Order: sequence, then structure tokens, then C-alpha cells
Amino acid sequence: MSEANHLYAIALGSNRRHVRHGRPAGVVAAAIAQLDAKFVLFDASPIILNKAVGGAGRDFANAVALVESGLEPMEMLSRLKTLERDFGRRPGRRWGERVLDLDLVAWSGGRFRSRGLTIPHGRLGEREFVLGPLEAIAPNWRIVGGLTPRHLLWRLGKRRQES
Repeated sequence: MSEANHLYAIALGSNRRHVRHGRPAGVVAAAIAQLDAKFVLFDASPIILNKAVGGAGRDFANAVALVESGLEPMEMLSRLKTLERDFGRRPGRRWGERVLDLDLVAWSGGRFRSRGLTIPHGRLGEREFVLGPLEAIAPNWRIVGGLTPRHLLWRLGKRRQES
């Protein structure tokens, strides 16, 4: 483990009921509590409810949590995948229903790229359901090419107006 602490933005999503945590919003809240127990929770956005995209089925509950950890990105990803499995996530359709989805969308170390992980998340600028919660807790964090969540949301809205 590295001596340096990193700040990670983790997108959380659920669109499937959990036997213990109930509806998707309860799953996301329980996952935030687990992130707090396993790492240092810096902040968490409100949980939002929104329509599923890409054939994912039921509507989603989404949030973003900021956690602090000395873990490097690949080890952090491994821990998040373990947490997903602990909540009952199993391999399935790429855009299918899921009890819990955790994505590393940004970190304080800037850009990171390896097999299986790219930070910032490649589709961050297209995902209002991630940008909105991230903007609520870290509006001025420079993430993509010096752009903040606030800038990225504005650009996304502008593109939608033009189409």
C-alpha cells in the first residue's frame, strides 16, 4: 500500500432489489455505508432516481461517493468489485439489471490507464446521472482536461439543446 492518500470519486448505481437492503435507493445507501466502513468517506451525494439507459431494465438509484485511500487504482478497483460481489452482483449482460454497480470515475492522481481501467471514466462527460451527483459534492474538481463537473454538465446540456 502506498503512503500517499488519494481521493477517489466512485459512482454507485442499483436497479435491482436486494433481499436485505430493499429497493435500489436502499442498496445505494447501504453501499455508501460500506465505503465509509472500508475507507475514509469524504463526502457522498444525495441519491437520485432516474430512468435506465441502454436497455438496463428498471430505473436506477445513483449517487457518487468521495473516498480517501492509500490504495492505487487497480487495487481500489479490485476492492470495489469485491464489494459488488458481497452485495450479490453476478456476471451477466453488460447493460442488464444489477443489484450494485461501482465505477471509479475520477481520482486525485489525474489520468490513469491500464487494461480494464481508465480514469477519468471514458463516458463521464455523457452521464448526467454521474455528473449531477458529482457536481453536488465536488463542483470545482478539475477532472477531464481541466474541466470540472460543473463545466461537463453545462456541455452535456448544451449538446442536448442542439440535438
